[in-house]
Amino acid sequence: MAKAPSLVSLAVEALKTQLVRVTGDFLIPDIYELPSELFDNLLTRLPPLALHKLQYEMPFMDSNDYDSTYDCLYSGRKRARNCKFNSAWKTLFKMRWPHLVDQIEPVEWQLMYWEAHLQNCLDEAAEFALLPSFDGFIGDIKISDAVLKFIGYEEFSNHSAGDYSSLSYHCQQFGCYARCLRLQNVLCAAETCQLLTNSKLQSLVVWWIRSKEHIDGLCKLVLQNNETLTSLELLHCKLSRSFVTGICSFLCNKSMQTHMIQHFSINTSSFHEINSSSLYWDLVSFLSSGRSLRSLKFRDNHLDKNFGRMVFNALLNASSTLSILDLSGNDMTGWLSNFKQRSSSGHLTSLGVGKSLQSLCLLNLRGNNLYNDDIQDLRHALYHMPNLESLDISDNFIEDAGIRSLIPYFIEASERCNPLAKLILENCEFSCNGVTQLLDTLSTLRRPPKFLSVADNNLGSQVATAIIKMLGTSIQVLNIGGIGLGLSGFQVLQEGITVELKLVEINISKNRGGIETAKFLSKLMPLAPELTEVNAAYNLMPLESLTILCSALKAAKGHLKRMDLTGNIWDYQPSHVSMVAEFQHNGRPILILPSLQTSNVPYDDDP
Repeated sequence: MAKAPSLVSLAVEALKTQLVRVTGDFLIPDIYELPSELFDNLLTRLPPLALHKLQYEMPFMDSNDYDSTYDCLYSGRKRARNCKFNSAWKTLFKMRWPHLVDQIEPVEWQLMYWEAHLQNCLDEAAEFALLPSFDGFIGDIKISDAVLKFIGYEEFSNHSAGDYSSLSYHCQQFGCYARCLRLQNVLCAAETCQLLTNSKLQSLVVWWIRSKEHIDGLCKLVLQNNETLTSLELLHCKLSRSFVTGICSFLCNKSMQTHMIQHFSINTSSFHEINSSSLYWDLVSFLSSGRSLRSLKFRDNHLDKNFGRMVFNALLNASSTLSILDLSGNDMTGWLSNFKQRSSSGHLTSLGVGKSLQSLCLLNLRGNNLYNDDIQDLRHALYHMPNLESLDISDNFIEDAGIRSLIPYFIEASERCNPLAKLILENCEFSCNGVTQLLDTLSTLRRPPKFLSVADNNLGSQVATAIIKMLGTSIQVLNIGGIGLGLSGFQVLQEGITVELKLVEINISKNRGGIETAKFLSKLMPLAPELTEVNAAYNLMPLESLTILCSALKAAKGHLKRMDLTGNIWDYQPSHVSMVAEFQHNGRPILILPSLQTSNVPYDDDP
C-alpha cells in the first residue's frame, strides 16, 4: 500500500500549482511569511517557472527597479535569501544541463538558467524555420512540449498553452537574461531583432551567413547591441565587401570612431572580392579603431599572404593591447618577407610596434603553408613580442633548418620576465637531428617551456635520449605522440628516468611501443607524483600490459585522473573490466579501455 503524502508535501504541491497558475502577487506575501524550514523546503521543490515568479514578485522588491543583469544587486531581506535562491537555481540547471555545470564559474544561476533555456528555444525555432515548408513569423513558432516540461509548463498547457508555447513569449519573458547567444542564419532577420529587443548581448556567434537578407538582419542585431557587444564570431559564412563594411560600421561608436569589441573571430568562412583594396581598407579601419581588442582570429578561411600582411600591418598601427592572434589554416607563404628589412631599418618604431606586438601572448600560425624562409622572417617579428607565452607553428614545412633558426629566439625568450611557456611544433617535417638539437637546447635553459609538443614528426628511437633530458626539466605537459619511438625508444626512456619529475600530462600515443609502453609507464608513474593524464592509445600493447598498469596504479598512489588505452586491440574477458573497475576518479574510470566491439577491426595507428 502506497504511503500517504504528508500534510507539508500536499501544501507545497498546492503552492507550486498556485504560483504557476495564478496571476498577480497576492499569494506571494503569504509565502514569505512561512517559517524558514517550510520556505526552504518549498524552494527545493519548485519548477523554474514557479521559482522565477516567487523571486521576481517578492513584496519587498520594487519591480520598477528590477534589472536583469549579471551585476544586479539585491537589497534588504531579498539579499538575505538570495543565496538559497541561487542554490535552487543551480540545482535546476544541473538537472537540465548536467554536462555544463562544471564548465561554469560560480555565477547568478537564475540568469544562466534562462539564458540557456532561451538558447534551446532559439535552436528549436531555427530547425523549424529551416524547413522548406515554413512560411510564417519566427515568433509564432511553437516550442516543444519537452522544453516546456523542463520549466514547469506541461502541467498547465491546457490551461494557457497559447501564452506559453510561442517563441515570442519566451523571448519577451526571458530575453532580458540573454547575454551570450548562438544564432543560425535563418534567425538573422529583422524580426529577431524585435524579439530580442530587451536583450543586452555581450557575445554573439553566428552560422552560415549567405544571403543579403541574413547580412541585413545580422547588421541590425549588431547595431541594436553595439553598446554592450564585446564578442562576435562568424562561422561557415560567405562574406562580401558590403558585409564587412556594414559590420565594421555598425560595431563602431560613431561619436568616438572606436568600437568596444574585445574578441573578433571569422572561422571556416570565405571572402568574396578577396583582392579588393576596399575590403582591406574596411578591415584595416576596423582593426585600427579597436582599442579594446584582445583576441583576433581568422582561421581556415583560405586567406593569402596579402591578407595576412594587411592584418599584421594594421595591428602595427593599432593602439589595442591584443593578446591572441590566430591566423591558422590559411595560405600565407611569404607574408612576413618584408619584416626583416623594416625591422632593421627602424621603421617599426614609427609604426607603433610598442602598442601592438608587445602585448601579444598567443600566436597561432598552424597550417599556414610556411617554409624555412618564412620561419626566418618570423624570427625577426618574434623578437618584438616580449610577452609571447604560446607559439604554434605546427603543420608547416619548417624542417630542421627552420627550427635551428628559431633556437636563438628560444634562448632569449627564456630570460624574459614572461618566458615562452607553450611551444607546439607538430608535423613540421623534422628529423631526429633537428629535434635532438632543439631538446638539448631547451633542457639547458633556466626557464624552459612548460608545454611542448613535437608530435607527428618521424623522429625514431634515437630521440629518446634527448627526451629524457627534457623530462628532467620543469616541463609539465609533453606530447611525443606519433614520433616512431618503437620498442627500443621506450626501453631507453624506461632506463633513463631516475629522478622525480614535474610532469602533469604526457601523450605517447601511436608509437608502436608494445609491452615496453606499459613498462615505461610503470616506471614513470611513481616518479611523477603530479601526473594526472596519460595518452597511451594505439601502441600495439598486448593484453598483459593491463596487469602491469594496474599494478603500477596501485603502487603509485598519485593523482592520475585518466589513462587512454584505446586503439590497442585486446581480446579481454569481462574479468579484465572488473579488474580495472576499482580505479576511478570522481566516480569516473581512470583507465579508458579499448572497445569490445573493435576487437576484430584491423589495427591502424596512423593519425
